[in-house]
Amino acid sequence: MSDPDDEFTEFVAHRSPALLRTAYLLCGGDRAAAEDLLQDVLERAYGKRRRIRGGLEPYVRAALANASANRWRTRSRRVREAPLDHAEDQGVHGHESGVLDRDQVARALGDLPARMRAVLVLRYFDDLSEADTAAALGCSTGTVKSQTSRGLERLRTLIREKERA
Repeated sequence: MSDPDDEFTEFVAHRSPALLRTAYLLCGGDRAAAEDLLQDVLERAYGKRRRIRGGLEPYVRAALANASANRWRTRSRRVREAPLDHAEDQGVHGHESGVLDRDQVARALGDLPARMRAVLVLRYFDDLSEADTAAALGCSTGTVKSQTSRGLERLRTLIREKERA
């Protein structure tokens, strides 16, 4: 049987960048909050590593989504708007425009309710199936489908509103 400490160390070494991206999106584009969230979840997972069934990655992804929702609930704060030096007004094109688009999506995700945000991040950024997303969040696939539909519509609306502002 393999050593849980070695497995955990290898998991963190290989999966941390992807997990940090997930945390970043769950935190609405706040990198410092994402790093704190991931660190907290990995610390808890390390303490439970010998009892985790079904693999570390699904457990950690579910824990990220749940911990993120709890943080948003307890802190009634949103991502602060960071000025981008009016880059859009200066006619940004190519790669820089894509960065602005990703930043805009990350901030808009931060304005969604925690569960809706978690569904969209797991489905579209972590590329989980509806069934895997439902399992990670402890809900039905029907809930994932409805939250996905509503979340995408709300995300489109938020982005349109921010573009007009």
